[in-house]
Amino acid sequence: MSSSPVREPVGAAAAALSTGAVARRLGVAPTTLRTWHRRYGIGPAGKGGQHRRWEARDVEVLERMCRLTASGVPPAEAARAALAAPSGPPATGTAPGDDPADAPSTTPAPGRTRPAARSLSRPLAESRGLTRAAARLDAPAVDRLLTASIAERGLVAAWDDVIMPALHSVGRRWQTSGDRYVEVEHLLSWHVSRVLARSAPPPADRTPRPSSPPVLLACVPGEIHTLPLEALAAALAERDVAVSMFGASVPVPALEEAVRRTGPGTVVLWSQARSTASRPLAQHLGSITWGVRGARTGPAMMLAGPGWAGPHLAGALRPRGLREALDMLLPPGAPH
Repeated sequence: MSSSPVREPVGAAAAALSTGAVARRLGVAPTTLRTWHRRYGIGPAGKGGQHRRWEARDVEVLERMCRLTASGVPPAEAARAALAAPSGPPATGTAPGDDPADAPSTTPAPGRTRPAARSLSRPLAESRGLTRAAARLDAPAVDRLLTASIAERGLVAAWDDVIMPALHSVGRRWQTSGDRYVEVEHLLSWHVSRVLARSAPPPADRTPRPSSPPVLLACVPGEIHTLPLEALAAALAERDVAVSMFGASVPVPALEEAVRRTGPGTVVLWSQARSTASRPLAQHLGSITWGVRGARTGPAMMLAGPGWAGPHLAGALRPRGLREALDMLLPPGAPH
């Protein structure tokens, strides 16, 4: 897998890109780019061999087109405005999905000259493309980009480098713009959940590790954010670790019964907010035992998520992310 950087912002000197590369970068389908080229004349001026190659100025026009259509401007009108606009970055505002916190500064520091080009890593470019596709409510593009990222990078790297930054960007836009952005967050979350489930091998195709108790995954009562647990469940399933997934907002009696009946090696409790984290609950679940008299055993406890920030619970595992959670849960020598 190539790790060479792509150039952003557009307008800096950069090598010409293929249609597929531009589509991945901006989060649009290649067929959409071809349609815009055919109908509105938005396309590359040059060609490389038999394939169109997009120069920086071509992609600059295309980015304006994407910003306008994402804000609700009809394609024909957006195309006229994008083609008529002068070269360079837009004068005001950002497109839905282009979080200002994620964008590199375009103002040089005092005493410094502006660099000829500013590089961003390819994962960040892919994450921005995913965010833009979600902002346009382009469900096919969101699904395609998520699937391609996991297929190319693997589930863990795709989650850390592409999916999580996109979810954070969309979440910030939702928080700062009220309910006007909630449909974008819901669309992206649903597709992430769908692709994660699709990426995990079906239970019938797995070969569980011998004599390995399952990992129980559950959200604490009142917690509805399940995507991090779904990512962990899919990553464990890829590695043939048995998983019992109970999902969102599991009541305390149900958690107690689930621990007793499944006999997990580890209980993973997810809490997104401090208001839902309960250390007494974690201590109680960790004290549950099962088995014959004289050989009773209980689970290890893993407290996952930002809700558990603060004093450490003695004996509990506290991973800082998906990769670290896998390191803690997988047996020594298991492939990561």
